[in-house]
Amino acid sequence: MSEQHDLRISGGRVVSTFTGEEFAADVLVRGELISAVLPPGTPAQAREEIDATGMLIVPGFVDAHMHIESAFLTPQEFAAVTLARGTTTVLADPHEIVNVAGRDAMRWMIDAGRETAQTQLWGVPSCVPALEGLENAGAALSAEDIAEMLRWPGVIALGEVMDYRAVVAGDRRMHEITAVAREHGAILDGHCPNLTGAELSAYLATGVDSDHTKNRTEVLLEKARLGMTMMLQEKCLTEDVAAALLALPQLPPLCLVTDDLAADHIVTRGHLDHIARVAVAAGFPPHVVLRALTWTPAQRMRLYDRGVVSPGKRADLVLLRGELAAFDPASVLAGGRVVGRDGAPVDETRPMAVPGLDSRVDVEAQHADGFRWQVDLPDGTHRFRAMRVNPRDTYTEAAEIELPVCGGEVEWEGRAVLVRVRNRYGRDGVVCAPLLGRALGEGAVATTYAHDSHNLLTIGTSRAAMAAAAATVVADGGGVAVVRGAEGETVAARMPLPVGGVLSSRPAGEVAEEAGAVRAALEAWGWDHLNPFMSVSTLTLAVSPALKITDRSLVDVVRREPVGATITG
Repeated sequence: MSEQHDLRISGGRVVSTFTGEEFAADVLVRGELISAVLPPGTPAQAREEIDATGMLIVPGFVDAHMHIESAFLTPQEFAAVTLARGTTTVLADPHEIVNVAGRDAMRWMIDAGRETAQTQLWGVPSCVPALEGLENAGAALSAEDIAEMLRWPGVIALGEVMDYRAVVAGDRRMHEITAVAREHGAILDGHCPNLTGAELSAYLATGVDSDHTKNRTEVLLEKARLGMTMMLQEKCLTEDVAAALLALPQLPPLCLVTDDLAADHIVTRGHLDHIARVAVAAGFPPHVVLRALTWTPAQRMRLYDRGVVSPGKRADLVLLRGELAAFDPASVLAGGRVVGRDGAPVDETRPMAVPGLDSRVDVEAQHADGFRWQVDLPDGTHRFRAMRVNPRDTYTEAAEIELPVCGGEVEWEGRAVLVRVRNRYGRDGVVCAPLLGRALGEGAVATTYAHDSHNLLTIGTSRAAMAAAAATVVADGGGVAVVRGAEGETVAARMPLPVGGVLSSRPAGEVAEEAGAVRAALEAWGWDHLNPFMSVSTLTLAVSPALKITDRSLVDVVRREPVGATITG
């Protein structure tokens, strides 16, 4: 111990992710690595010291499934605010921005991420577009493209294989994509809500071996017993799920993940630290939660240099106040350097990359006449397919509603809420559908942040309000806008996202303020949901059950086929 260390963290208690025990120890750091874990007071020279009296010392948190774009932030700004909450490593799937701008977008995300103290690793999006043939995105990736991108520095995985129906059906394109990922030795990330039985076996047989979606409890257990790494995001963390998993003879490997969290949520409520607290409230023991935040995701990502406080491991460390169950970060170290204190980044002078990505919001001028729902139907009352939403998750049910048609136009105003998707990549494509499950006031929301193709999505109670919201978004070069009133005369909130129509280049604090205002405006309008951003933006996610809408049609997700607006028979 004669060689000098760079840092000594003294007075704290280490939590072992191997045994679940807490024990008094001093942690020493040299360079980016933990150089020793010693009984308190053991002689050892260090240039600096951190007093951790009354604190717990745990490994940095590892997020094995998430999307930086969901925070609406650049990789630098995302790293700053999430590092301060304890997230030192992420595996990011940039399928939002890659669906907009292709390979160039992913290169920019990777390059921007290298400028941060956070370890940002990447998965190549597997579904660009998310559902081939049933929507138009701004880009398309072939198996050959993916094979090349898997060789890029920092890329370790194939992003979530969302088109699970195509995989199960033996679709050639998806078979080629999963095959090249296996040949490359990449991690294959999954997405297959409630897939079970023979279809689940067919999916697993391709090498995809994780799932982060919400499942019925019996399906979650089936997936776990077959060796699928279960990744639990907030909406999955229920008391029923916790009780079922903890009742097993042996607890399977679990990862806690964020998937999609907006900037205002991260700044006000937290990142993985928030998910940890939700897991504890659901009934998971704190030491189980810690392991699901650290060791298990690190192993999943094949990062064998982190996830435990041990000599020789990377000095990604979080000092927690109070009991472990509180998951309250006081200080955060990444690679042996303090990067966060009290939930705020230490370095406030972060370089801002200027992305060269066109926002590509090149749709026609937005007028109320453009929001007429025109159909080839005779005058009279007709039954139309509708989408029904719920207040907790992103599932949408197929429903129906009767609406009058006059002169080839559906007279929906005053009778229903309308959802409209307009292609924004220079192609024809406008599709409308009624929306049920929300009691909304007069107004509208428009956004180019609409999974995964990010076409222009507008929802409203009148044509005029929808036109006003869409015009606001177009003027901002992309983003989200909420308007109130029958004419959309009041812009209640707006969040410009000029980077590909999905990201802001401004500081996280400003983006969080705007995102919070949009969230509040949606809730005041009547859009009650655990995650309003996801509830709105996934109405277009045509791989998520059960009925979705794209720029080409309504889509029956389970049958993976387009369906008409009207119901016959």
